[in-house]
Amino acid sequence: MEPRISIITLGVADLPRAVSFYRDGLGLTLFDDNTESIAFFQNKGTWLALYPKAALAADVGISAEGSGFSGVTLAHNVRTKAEVDDLLAVAVSAGAALVKPAQDTFWGGYSGYFTDPEGYLWEIAWNPHFWIE
Repeated sequence: MEPRISIITLGVADLPRAVSFYRDGLGLTLFDDNTESIAFFQNKGTWLALYPKAALAADVGISAEGSGFSGVTLAHNVRTKAEVDDLLAVAVSAGAALVKPAQDTFWGGYSGYFTDPEGYLWEIAWNPHFWIE
């Protein structure tokens, strides 16, 4: 197996709202305007897909019921501390909820967390030890 993550799919309750948040609020590039059943956003290396949560659960063969911390966060690394603050502000102005304001971390970086309108946790981080491109 070649090591890669091709697509991260988020199960969403409100597809139009989620598309608006990622496209209009965060400025991600939508692959195709036909977003009636699924939406794909092109990124460097990995794509982000939004798919109705019930349909995603049905595809997997599990129940869509349940909530709480899933044990998963998504991360976006930036080049500077200032970019962390800037991107958190952009996300909040687009409808995200700030969960943890940016601060210096125990591992020597700087990061903060928000949840998108569907409740998915995103970390915005600056890591002085290595750059993820």
